[in-house]
Amino acid sequence: MNFNQDSKWLFAALLMLSAFPVSLPAQTEKRMTVEQLFELVEQNNKTLKTKTTELEMADADIATARSQRFPDINTSLSVSYLGDIFMTDRDFSDFTGYSSPHLGNTFALEARQTVYSGGAIDAGVKMAELQKQQAEIDREQIRGNRRFTVLGQYLDICKLANQITVYKKNIELTARLIDDIKAKQQEGLALKNDITRYELQMQTLKLSLTKLVNLKKITNHQLCNALGLDTNITIIPDVSIADKQYGMEGESYWQNVAASDAPLMKSRGIQKQMSLQQERIARSEMLPKVALVAADNFNGPITTMVPPINKNLNAWYVGVGVSYSISSLFKNNNNVKKSKLASRRSDEQYSEAADAVNDAVQAAYTQYLQSYVELDTEKKNVQLASQNYDVVNNRYLNQLALVTDMVDASNLKLKAELQESDARINIVFAYYKLLYMAGNI
Repeated sequence: MNFNQDSKWLFAALLMLSAFPVSLPAQTEKRMTVEQLFELVEQNNKTLKTKTTELEMADADIATARSQRFPDINTSLSVSYLGDIFMTDRDFSDFTGYSSPHLGNTFALEARQTVYSGGAIDAGVKMAELQKQQAEIDREQIRGNRRFTVLGQYLDICKLANQITVYKKNIELTARLIDDIKAKQQEGLALKNDITRYELQMQTLKLSLTKLVNLKKITNHQLCNALGLDTNITIIPDVSIADKQYGMEGESYWQNVAASDAPLMKSRGIQKQMSLQQERIARSEMLPKVALVAADNFNGPITTMVPPINKNLNAWYVGVGVSYSISSLFKNNNNVKKSKLASRRSDEQYSEAADAVNDAVQAAYTQYLQSYVELDTEKKNVQLASQNYDVVNNRYLNQLALVTDMVDASNLKLKAELQESDARINIVFAYYKLLYMAGNI
């Protein structure tokens, strides 16, 4: 009776589970080229979006600085109630009262157009424009950093995929060897210990393969987050990048490119110009300011007369205004001196940056050339390791070599194949690092 009751509950539970199936996230693949990788960085990187907003703010700052060239126009209008007035002698005797018009009105209009400010306005506009250029360079530098970072993860996935392929091939080869040794054991030509050694080798290969697969998953997850993609997507890199021909321009070419395009050089160049504008602004404080002025006043009643005259009085004027702060001659000297020192420091920093960029490009170019030498070396190593493996394998099959010799030859072949696979990807990385150092990534 209890068994039937339990069966009913189990059947009901199975019906509920079938009505509400558990959905697991689907793992989808996405093939991606380096160009598509960079496009996703441009579209989804939050820091770049922030820098784009800062560029819009810089445009607003330029418009504000340019507006200083427009005239200053001020106006005021008021209506008031005027009380009666009285007049006394200085000792408050002889009091006399006068009736006054009670409705008062005042209207004033003043316009001032600066025609000379010692260069302060033009320097302010130029400074705002330079600040926008600096913001553009900052965005360019961040974009290059993000691109180079995700490219490193992308190439790591390439390496790991190649290493996984190599390990799978070696696992298949080891499995065939184990089968061959087992057959020999049945014929009495091999020992159980020989099989054990290769089974240990197989377990080591499988463990290494598992680690590589997991590391690839971790790197893929990090890259998806960096690109703003769903982490359930498996990125499939473009394997053809390892077979492409990359530029072989001389070092002088890359040095010239870096001198003009490297973000650090651009930034230091902008800072030099900004220091000159700051110096110009500091000097302008010691120069006179000239402006065209015009004003109109329409007031009523006329209260400067006693008794007040119930009429409106309009007065206007135009002219040239000149202002000069004499105290700036002894107050602003330190600012001018400081701005000169800042300009000198900018020159020194530019020279220092030029040396740093030159060193970085030289190192990147040398490493790029070295990556080709490493690939040639690894190709030769694979060839030699394969030949050695074949020789040892034949000797082992003819009972002229020990199983330890076979294990060593197998490990040597595996290591050579892995290093060759990595060397191909290292060329791609070295080339893009050279682009990154030159400011062209």
